[in-house]
Amino acid sequence: MILGISVAAFTATHVILSLIALLSGVVVVRDLLQSRVPAGITALFLLATFATSAGGFLFDSKQIGPGHYTGALSLAILLPTAVAIYGLRLTGPWRWIYTVGALAVFYLNALIAVIQTFIKVPVLRPFATSLTAPALVLAQLALLALFVGLGGLAVKRFHPQNPHVSGLLLSI
Repeated sequence: MILGISVAAFTATHVILSLIALLSGVVVVRDLLQSRVPAGITALFLLATFATSAGGFLFDSKQIGPGHYTGALSLAILLPTAVAIYGLRLTGPWRWIYTVGALAVFYLNALIAVIQTFIKVPVLRPFATSLTAPALVLAQLALLALFVGLGGLAVKRFHPQNPHVSGLLLSI
């Protein structure tokens, strides 16, 4: 039992939250590239990413693994990212801090998704005999290259006019 629910139910909830974070992350990146800040999807992305990152620590584990490090890093990045958008309203350098932070936590969630996919999907499992297996490393490097490219574009393009009037949750 985890938080009063079965391990299977908690795992399913964790996976669903991860998928919500990933799907909403795609929309957030699209909006960054279009210099928009829709409140609802941004809040959903940040909350789902927080929930999946924090929730990962509740699983029973005999040792600290990549998911723990990634989750801790994600939580550490989420704090200034949330402060940038909700506390400091994307003013000055907080615009790019939010942009880089949002892309970084999205990347970390996607990285874990790639690793889990290689581990859990039977056809890919032979290519992930370890975390340093060539196919898995190549997939991770391709993902990193994609996010570095998207990050560069997003920092250049993301200049919202009035981020605080884009929606209810941005005016908190």
